[in-house]
Amino acid sequence: MIKNTKYKIGFDIWGLSTFIIIMIPNFIWFAVPAANDILRGESITKTVDVIASICQVLMVMSLCIFINEDRKKISFTRFIMAAIICCLLYFLCWILYYVSVTNAIVILGLIIFPCLTFLFFAIDRKNMIAVIPISIFMVCHLIYGIVNYII
Repeated sequence: MIKNTKYKIGFDIWGLSTFIIIMIPNFIWFAVPAANDILRGESITKTVDVIASICQVLMVMSLCIFINEDRKKISFTRFIMAAIICCLLYFLCWILYYVSVTNAIVILGLIIFPCLTFLFFAIDRKNMIAVIPISIFMVCHLIYGIVNYII
């Protein structure tokens, strides 16, 4: 049975905070290149990259402005804990990347863990609208990473 969900337009500071926290290593990477910085290469998946960029903007917008009125107050639920664990694993992958570990596992971690962080957060907040662009972004991000850095 599918419950009727009620969404309202508002501002979710937790959605914005999640995005900013995930972006911290990217801000550092933009300013301070890693020693073995393979991620600065030219992408060969331009169309996929455009779709990913559009979905990333839609993802952030939907995490921040669509509020499900049925959601509970933010707390340490299993989905929030999963999001925190994925975020910490993402940070660990960045640390490994900065010490020149650039194998497929680290690259996949840099691709998958931020997406899972957003996905678990959206599920916890009962924001199924955000799940759609998050899922498309994750697929595009995977294609980009695998084609450009693993294959």
